[in-house]
Amino acid sequence: MVRCAKAMLQYLRPTIRAMAGYAPGEQPQEDGFIKLNTNESPYPPSPRVLEAIKQAATGERLRKYPDPSGKAFRQAAARVLNVDPEGILIGNGSDDLLTIVTRAFVPEGGCIASPTPSYILYAALAQIQGARFESVPFTSDWRLPEPWPLRGRAHLTFLANPNSPSGTMVDNEQLETLMADLGSPLILDEAYVDFANTNGLDLVGKNPVIVTRSLSKSYGLAGLRFGFAVADPATIRELNKVKDSYNCDALSLAGAQAALEDQDYFRTTREKILASRARLFRELTALGFKVCPSQANFLWCRRPDKNAKSIYEELKRQRILIRFMNYPGYGEGLRISVGSDAELDRLLDELRRIL
Repeated sequence: MVRCAKAMLQYLRPTIRAMAGYAPGEQPQEDGFIKLNTNESPYPPSPRVLEAIKQAATGERLRKYPDPSGKAFRQAAARVLNVDPEGILIGNGSDDLLTIVTRAFVPEGGCIASPTPSYILYAALAQIQGARFESVPFTSDWRLPEPWPLRGRAHLTFLANPNSPSGTMVDNEQLETLMADLGSPLILDEAYVDFANTNGLDLVGKNPVIVTRSLSKSYGLAGLRFGFAVADPATIRELNKVKDSYNCDALSLAGAQAALEDQDYFRTTREKILASRARLFRELTALGFKVCPSQANFLWCRRPDKNAKSIYEELKRQRILIRFMNYPGYGEGLRISVGSDAELDRLLDELRRIL
């Protein structure tokens, strides 16, 4: 068996053998942890979601393949977002959509670009595709450099907006300037945009841009895995050639549609998260952290006089999970998801003790 495994490994592409792979945040399987490390919602999804899944979970529905294009979801999303339903592509989470656009636009030996520090999956997608990854540092105040230094050199540029880990936002005026500099498509990764005060949907159709969205954060559906992309209909028709035939199952389609249609519930939970974010910002600042103003559902903070990894490890010993991150050339910091009031009470009590 060992000999067989070794024989198999020799046939793998060298780029796959060489890469480290993307490491997602910790997901403990036992109870008792406070999870503030993967930016999940502290609130459950709309009750309508559970009812929709229950209605979809019949033997007759489950024995058949789901709608490959998610027509009912696309029509619901078009009504809520005021976009063309033919300009929507469904995905198994927004990471699936990032994979699809990489396959479609980036040749082997090509180039993917992104600002840094940002979402580390982008580099992994380039490695899987056999492409180069080039990063461009944000300025000290988390703005994009002008002019963009990689004009014409990348087949695709990813921009998380709001960004992770900083939670900062590039406004549409800066985006217009960036797109004029790029000379290639921009993928606007708006996984956290529902917590921000603006978005990039108005740029679609006027520029070579694709907007990706997730229902994992603001709609409380991280366990369901559903996302979607918005672009001009002609581009979506081409991307449909690349996606897996049935990349979203019947239960996720039903749940996602119900979540998006319950905008009253969405607005209520969003306001609670924004209020908790403001409170957490104040409390962390009072504890001596340098906290980045955020338009996401997390905060990026640093204590130059304290070891960030030690803080992370001590919180973990107390069964509180946050995210320790260390970016080459930038340094280390802590990304803390906005939790419920009770979860934040416990976090802050432990931080006061540690510090």
